[in-house]
This record gives sequence, C-alpha cells and structure tokens, in this order.
Amino acid sequence: MDVFPVNQYDPLMPGIVMAAVAITHVFMAQFAVGGGMLLCYFQWLGMTGRSEYARLFVHGYFKWLVLISFVAGAATGVGIWFTAIQVSAPTIGGMIYNFHWIWATEYLFFLLEIIAGYLFYRYHQRISDVACLRLLGMYAFAAWMSLFLINGIISWQLTPGGWIETHSLAAGFFNPTFWPSVFFRTIVALTLAGLVACVVVNTMKELNQEAKRQLINYAAHLLVPMALMPFLGAWFLFAMPPDSRGWVTGGTPAMTLFLNIAVGASLAIGGYALVGLYLQKLYINGATATLLLLLAFGATAGGEFVREGSRKPYSIRYWMYSNGIFPDEVAQMRKEGCLVNDPYPLRDGTEVAGEITTRGAKVFRRQCAVCHTVSGINGVAELTGTWDKDQMRMNIAKLQHTKPFMPPFAGSAEDLESLVRYVKWHEERNDEVAEAPYEEATLTMIQKWLDDAGTESMSQPGKTSDEVEIEDEKGDQ
Repeated sequence: MDVFPVNQYDPLMPGIVMAAVAITHVFMAQFAVGGGMLLCYFQWLGMTGRSEYARLFVHGYFKWLVLISFVAGAATGVGIWFTAIQVSAPTIGGMIYNFHWIWATEYLFFLLEIIAGYLFYRYHQRISDVACLRLLGMYAFAAWMSLFLINGIISWQLTPGGWIETHSLAAGFFNPTFWPSVFFRTIVALTLAGLVACVVVNTMKELNQEAKRQLINYAAHLLVPMALMPFLGAWFLFAMPPDSRGWVTGGTPAMTLFLNIAVGASLAIGGYALVGLYLQKLYINGATATLLLLLAFGATAGGEFVREGSRKPYSIRYWMYSNGIFPDEVAQMRKEGCLVNDPYPLRDGTEVAGEITTRGAKVFRRQCAVCHTVSGINGVAELTGTWDKDQMRMNIAKLQHTKPFMPPFAGSAEDLESLVRYVKWHEERNDEVAEAPYEEATLTMIQKWLDDAGTESMSQPGKTSDEVEIEDEKGDQ
C-alpha cells in the first residue's frame, strides 16, 4: 500500500482549507460556463436588433469574465490540486488513475476555451458579428464540456455505480448521479452568469436606468430554468446511496444545516428572479444584485459541503475511506499496525511527550488528520472531552458503530492505545501517564473490542447503516 502524509494546518482542519479553495473555484468555474452562454445570447440579441445596448454589454461583460475565469479561476484551479495532494493524495491518485483519459480530454477543451476566449478578447472589435458569435459559441461549448467531463468524475466519488464490480470507465463516468448533477450544475452556471450580469450592468455609467433595466430583464431569462431545480435536486437525492441520503436529511446536523442553507438561498434567489425580474421586469441596483450573488455563493458552498460530506465514511464510495485507506487493507492493518509502511517523520514543532505519543501522533495523522485536528476546528480532544480513557478506547475500537459515517479503525491495539494517550496528553499534559509502558490487560480489552467491531464499514451498497447493524447482530446470534 502507498502511504502519503497529510499536511496538517492546525487549528484549521485540512478539509476546510481544501474546501475553501474548491468552493471558490467551483463558483468561478460555473460562472465561466454560464457566462459563455449568456454572451452568446446577448451577441444574438445585438445581431438581431432586439437590444441596441447588447453589443456594449458583451464587450464590458467579457472583461469581467476574463478577469474572473481566466485569472482567478485558473489560480484557484491550481490551488485545488495543490491543497488536495497535501490533504488526500490517495483520492486524487485514484481519480487520475481511473479517469486519466477523461482528464486529458477535459484539458483539451480547457485549451479550446482559452484560445476562443483570447481570440474574442483580442479581435472582437475587428471581426464581424457572425465571427464573434462563432467564437463565443466555441468558448461556451468548450466551457460546458469541461463541466460535463469533470462532473462525471466527481459524481463518481459519491455514486460509482457498476464501476465497483466492473471498473468500466463508462459505468463509472455515467454513474447514478451523473445526469441530475450535470443538469443542476448547468442551471447553476446560467444563474450565476445572470446575477453577475446584473452587477455588471450597474457598473456601466454610460447607460441610463431604462437601458439598464432592459439588459437586466434580458439577463433574467437565464434565471428562469431555476424552476427546475427542485425536481433535479429530488432526482439527485433519491439517486444517492440510502445512508448518504440519511446523513443530509437529518442524520448529521451539520450536513442537514448546509442543505437547508443551499435550499433556502436558492429559493430566495429563484423567487426574486422569477417574480421580480422575469414577470414584473423590475430594475435592481448594484447593491441588490451583489446581495443576490452572495446568496448564490452561500448556496454553492452549502451544496458543495453536502456533496462532499454525504460520501462519508468514504472518499470514493465503497472503494476508499475518507482517510485514504482501502476497505480491504483494514484487516491486515489490524494485525501489522498502520505505521508499517509510513516512513515519514512528524513535522517540526509537533508537540509530543515521548515515544508512545510520537506513535500516537503518527496514528492520528494516518487515520484522522484528513477530517480532524487534535485541538482546533473539529478537534478530537474537544469531541472526546467527556469520555474517560476506557470509553475512548472502546468508542474508537468500535468507531464505525459509534458513528456510522466514520470508517473502521485500521490499526493494532497498540496503535489505538498510542492514539488515546496522545489525545489525552494534549488535554492533561501528564508526560508520566502518557509514556507509561503499555498494560497487557488494556491491550487485550482493546483487541476484544476491535474484534467485536469487525473490519467492515456500516455503510454498504444498497443498505442503510441501521440495516447493516441489524444483520451484524443477527450474525452474532
């Protein structure tokens, strides 16, 4: 097995660092996709004489698109890779290994997007309207194809479908949540483009309010498909694995909260857009447009948090746990320990009391650090603060039963005891207790709890964690 260290960012948990970069990039990337479609629409409006201000808007809007998409979008795109390989290199490795041809194809479309965008930006004032529309159409198509291809990979993480049995590229790419998510993301892209248009129009000082209102009303046409969001959202929800659906609909308060944020913000934007902008054809000022755009960012953040969190306890559903350990490695690691193939020292400055807590710190890095800190955001010391040592030993040994959205502990009794000592030492700072020799009776009890828990996750294909628990109890009888 390949082992990669997790770069810890205490007091921030690594997942939050990666999420902050990823959400920002997704927001910008989806705006870039929708922006291309909106520019095609407004170029057509200008060519057909439906709006005398459309050409002026296209030229101004594209500058924003270049700044946000080509510059900030590209920087955050690189940032995702940079943070992801530090937080979960096995996940990224699995995505590249299984979908390298998809990534390569997406890169070609990205190049086409950049080339078409540059040519339009450089020559749009020198070429005909038809040539401009063709370049914008090429840009929009290439940007949407990037969304189409990447959507297949990231939706595979949650619902790999038949890929688990066959490892077929087609089965993994066209997985159960592929179509609802690609349609949903396309509508989100159109929505973001329309909202940014409302902001951009208000920066155009050469236009009077009536001209601005006309352009805003045309931009609102791209918000109308939001009416389909509830149906696509329900389609996606019911295509999710049963236990994932349970996490977001009440199983875990955090995911339910973020789902409600995404739904609430989307309803607010959609209601205002459909009634105020599309039906009543109202004018909105820059402050209101910016507020709607911020709500859209909140909805994007909530939706991405739910998509990421609902995969738990996996990073790639049923194939790789969130800590980068494969399910079929757990039994072996229970026997050999989880540090056999881990050659990496602790980072300089990591606080430990001695040999046992050093081992505990390495176990924490291997098993917990992707999603937790020791003492910080989502800190294990705080989460287990009310547990005594025996309770902590049992709960971690039976981790997948304690919290079904957690993977099983993949290590030996000595690994687990070292982890408990390390976490407790952070609270108590008692070097003598933390570094005392292992007690055989304690290790024997930990081993019994590990054996009772088994090596399989409570999250199995087609079953809820409760159903798996009941089957386990029947098997024990």
